[in-house]
Amino acid sequence: MNSLDRADFMYSNTPNFVIGFHGCDKSVSEKIIHGKTGLKKSENEYDWLGHGMYFWEQNLERAREWAKEGAKNPNNSIKEPAVIGAVIDLGFCLNLLDSNNIKILKNQYEIFELEMDIAGKKIKQNRDVKGNSDLLLRFLDCAVIEHLHQHRKTNNQIPFDTVRGVFLEGEPIYETSGFREKSHIQICVRNPNCIKGFFEPRDFDKRYPIV
Repeated sequence: MNSLDRADFMYSNTPNFVIGFHGCDKSVSEKIIHGKTGLKKSENEYDWLGHGMYFWEQNLERAREWAKEGAKNPNNSIKEPAVIGAVIDLGFCLNLLDSNNIKILKNQYEIFELEMDIAGKKIKQNRDVKGNSDLLLRFLDCAVIEHLHQHRKTNNQIPFDTVRGVFLEGEPIYETSGFREKSHIQICVRNPNCIKGFFEPRDFDKRYPIV
């Protein structure tokens, strides 16, 4: 890691744990919680934050919604929707809520675009799915983020443990609102050692209110 790289990522190590939630089939959640299997990496070419294990940050309800929506899709492996919680150390994070990291990814796109042009290859774009205009298929974003990871590996730079991004998704919650029904922060974990433990989300005990 050169001096410029150290300056760019001076504040990219996050000292605190976060809680993430992952929607899946109940059989999968039970196997993971009991240590019978690990959480598989997503390696779709349209993944929003590149390849890794995905979590909704501090958003149990959104994870539940996603799992329930997935169970309605006959092509999805979710039959009985469930949610698993995880304690996550973000570690060395490509935090795309940080202005400096956004600039770095923007610069990486320019490198990626140039290399694709030289190679005579067509760049895939992010696109909608039928009936939804939220660009759910993030082919371009995934390619650029993966290109950044590969670029760092080629140049013997410290790899990112996690990637974090915010997404405005869904309909406005009221007319002219800047808030959307499905807005969320998503975490993509690349280094499995950043997951300190899994748990089954428990019900709130109303006898002991949290102030």
